[in-house]
Amino acid sequence: MEAVVFIFSLLDCCALIFLSVYFIITLSDLECDYINARSCCSKLNKWVIPEMIGHSVVTVLMLVSLHWFIFLLNLPVATWNIYRNTQSRAAEVTHERSHDQTWFPLALFFHVSL
Repeated sequence: MEAVVFIFSLLDCCALIFLSVYFIITLSDLECDYINARSCCSKLNKWVIPEMIGHSVVTVLMLVSLHWFIFLLNLPVATWNIYRNTQSRAAEVTHERSHDQTWFPLALFFHVSL
């Protein structure tokens, strides 16, 4: 059973890393003006919920399989991911930087390192 848990976790983490790289490439295309803000948002918005679900599934799976240390490592990142995606972003303009966006590279580095 543990082998299945860790194989699924490995595949899920590979998908999350691929998704993070896709986010970085798309955001760098936006920064270089290869794509406009509307198409960037439409490309990235469809992957926000699967990213949140994927990370939450791994976190819950580690809790259920009683791997406490790995669960405690994943818990802050999953909590931050859920918090970040459940907040209202209607008032934010996409081309302006906010305080949340300045911490995005650090959070992404922490997310990829787990």
